[in-house]
Amino acid sequence: MELTLKEGLQYIADKIVTEEDTASRYGSGLVAVFATPAMVGLMENAAMNAVLPHLPQGYGTVGTSICVAHSKATPVGMRVWGVATLVKVDGKRLQFEVAAKDEQGEIGRGTHERCVVDVEKFAGRVYRKI
Repeated sequence: MELTLKEGLQYIADKIVTEEDTASRYGSGLVAVFATPAMVGLMENAAMNAVLPHLPQGYGTVGTSICVAHSKATPVGMRVWGVATLVKVDGKRLQFEVAAKDEQGEIGRGTHERCVVDVEKFAGRVYRKI
């Protein structure tokens, strides 16, 4: 399998913050604001979708590392965006710059790494663990 991914691929994922997305619901905080784990999920979703249409049939990506700062709080009801830009391709390893924004501006930023996998083979290896 040869990858033809090009640096610069980008995707923007968005959603309206709900009670299900809050720190108090995730158990990561006591306040009903957009949770850091929810922000990370939005960033990962953007990274996954930036490259998915460019992968061979049966292939996908899995997250392997993320380093982000969550700099501002976002209340329930506000729209948030996760932006991922592919900045480096090293074989099957993909590096992204990620950011999150709400209607007032940037709320988080960092880096994220994903690895290209054959989805069926990967799932088979994982489920053999049980």
